[in-house]
Amino acid sequence: QVQLVESGGGLVQAGGSLTLSCAASGSVLTINSCRWYRQAPGKERDLVASITTGGSTNYADSVKGRFTISRDNAKNIMYLQMTGLKPEDTAVYYCNALILVPGAVWQNRWGQGTQVTVSS
Repeated sequence: QVQLVESGGGLVQAGGSLTLSCAASGSVLTINSCRWYRQAPGKERDLVASITTGGSTNYADSVKGRFTISRDNAKNIMYLQMTGLKPEDTAVYYCNALILVPGAVWQNRWGQGTQVTVSS
């Protein structure tokens, strides 16, 4: 069974930094596009950043210039480096990826979510 396991969330003051990690475990052959989403209380889950297999990235306007998404294809890990954090960045952050497993099956997997809280 393929899983995405997140780590790195926590409490930080405004202007601070955090780096989230998301590691894929299990029978992973390859990972297609990786994405980070976030969901604040009472709000929908929104796409924050994405990165293709080749390294092309896209960001939500609200995080451009502050967040950086990256991936280590050899280790099957994706990262979200967050700097200049603002209270409005407070949310549960989820990683998401399309993963190829044995049998030529693509599985859409989500991490368990990690809380990021930014105090003012």
